Parts: sequence; C-alpha cells; structure tokens
Amino acid sequence: MNEITIVAATKYFKPEEIMKIIEGGIYHIGENYVQDLLLKYNFIKEKTDKKIYWHFIGHLQKNKVKKIIDFIDFIQTLDSVELAEEINKRAKRKVSCFIEINSGREPQKSGILPEEFSSFIEKIKKFENIRIEGVMTMGPLVENPEDIRPYFRLTREIFEKLKEDKDIGKEVRYLSMGMSDTYKIAIEEGANMIRIGRKIFEFLKNPQH
Repeated sequence: MNEITIVAATKYFKPEEIMKIIEGGIYHIGENYVQDLLLKYNFIKEKTDKKIYWHFIGHLQKNKVKKIIDFIDFIQTLDSVELAEEINKRAKRKVSCFIEINSGREPQKSGILPEEFSSFIEKIKKFENIRIEGVMTMGPLVENPEDIRPYFRLTREIFEKLKEDKDIGKEVRYLSMGMSDTYKIAIEEGANMIRIGRKIFEFLKNPQH
C-alpha cells in the first residue's frame, strides 16, 4: 500500500487540542476558515519548532488569499481561474495547490465539474506561482459510506489523467479524499491523503479505543 498522509481537519477544535495532535506525530493541519487558520497558526508557531504543514481545505475567497499566502503550504480548494489569478499575483513563491472536483455535480458546492476539468487545467497552466500537486474532492453527503465510492472512483480517474499531462503531470502527487466516515473507502479507491477530524480527536480522548 502507498503511504497515506493524514491531514487533521481542525475546524471544530481549539489550538490547545491541535497541539496534542502534533505531539502525537501528525504534522499536516487542515483549516476551513482564514480567520481560524491565522489564530491557530500563530498559536502553534509559538509552541513548537517542528515543521507543520498547513492546508487550506475550505472555500477560499479571493479577498482572503493575501492573508495566508505567505505561510500556507497547500491550498486544496482551487476552484476557479479567478482564484488562481489571485494566488499567482500574491505569491512570492510557487504555492502547492489541489484542484477541487465537484464529483457529485452538486450546484450548492464549489469545485470544478468533472467534464470541465481538462479545459480548466489548460487555463491555469500559465500561472508561474502555482504548482498543481493534486486533486481533491468532498463527494456528496451520504448515509451509507459505501454510496460515495463512485464519486471517489471518478476523482481517481481524473487524478490519473492529470498525472499524464505532459506539462505538469510530473508534479502531481496527491489524491485527497475521504473524511472520518469515508476514509476507508477513499483509501480503497486510491486516496493517498485523507482529511480526518472527529476520529482523531476521539482517539486522543480515548486512546484505548
């Protein structure tokens, strides 16, 4: 099995709780909101000298890019040419980005539709400060985790296609999908990065389980 990177999704958790995760050996931290990310980043920066990899995993508004661009390690939710333009303009280095795929074609969710993926990639290749390193999906909310499998499989197919791109394929490394209730299926369908929140914190509180 390929190595799996666990990103701790810390949306509902305090900086002090995140420190416990770091002490437990997880160094990839994912946040959904810019304000919370800034708060937690500054707190943890003062508490540890370990290298922490910060992921933005929520919908990123263009006007918030400048607040995180200097320290963010991964933006997992690149979903528009306009956002790519803003990242490219603000960055002083290459920023690792994942293309967010709206695998369920849900109108209320952000992300690139599967059928628009190829044209989107062609539009953003020109940006020198963006490094496309992966693909990410949420998938629709399902009662039975097994029902999400087709959406993960579709995203894996897109990921494999991107890896074959003659211009940027060599830099594509990560397939980010799966959360606390669906990560096992995500791994079965090829994910090498999973975003886990509740399960990690439950384990910290009750390690015997």
